[in-house]
Amino acid sequence: MCDEVVFIPRNQEISPEGVRKNYDDWATSYDQVYAELDYKAPQFCAETLTETFAAADRSQIRILDVAAGTGLVGEELHKMGFTNMDAVDCSQKMLDEAKVKNIYGRLICDFVGPEQLDMEKDTYDAIVCCGGFATGLLNEDCFPELIRVVKPGGIICITMRELFLHTLEAYKDKLEPAMARLEQEGLWERLSRDVIPDFYPNKSGVRFVFRVL
Repeated sequence: MCDEVVFIPRNQEISPEGVRKNYDDWATSYDQVYAELDYKAPQFCAETLTETFAAADRSQIRILDVAAGTGLVGEELHKMGFTNMDAVDCSQKMLDEAKVKNIYGRLICDFVGPEQLDMEKDTYDAIVCCGGFATGLLNEDCFPELIRVVKPGGIICITMRELFLHTLEAYKDKLEPAMARLEQEGLWERLSRDVIPDFYPNKSGVRFVFRVL
């Protein structure tokens, strides 16, 4: 999922089923909306994995696309030779749009949070999450589960609007401290945190890259 054109006002309380319905309703027009926005975040996510796995056989790198939506990040990764990918999203209609693109193996409809997903421990070489941290979507309580399903030494790449770190109550003074606590506990290490100009036109994003320990 992506995080700029949404039907959920910032800081408004909404149930998980309400979130699902919003994205179900949006599924068929989602790709067109983001194409018109010239949304570059999926490319930034894909480039991160290209740089990280520069010497690897990309077809053998197993990736989980978290909050995958219609597969915008998956499309970019597929172009770069990453062909062993699964997707998880709370909206079945979004996943139906992604299925048509024929870029994922498993398509899993579920909410990503503190509960265990239908995945074995240490399954993936990398997770990408582009725009999943936005109004009504993922919270810091999902981090342990992301770590659980990634192999030791694997990569977790998260991109989001920089503004949301300071304006959304769910993230302000919560998201980055939670990241730091998990690093102190020896569960992952932060490799980079960089601000991305023009994540959207005239709006910056932030990219976090972690290595699972």
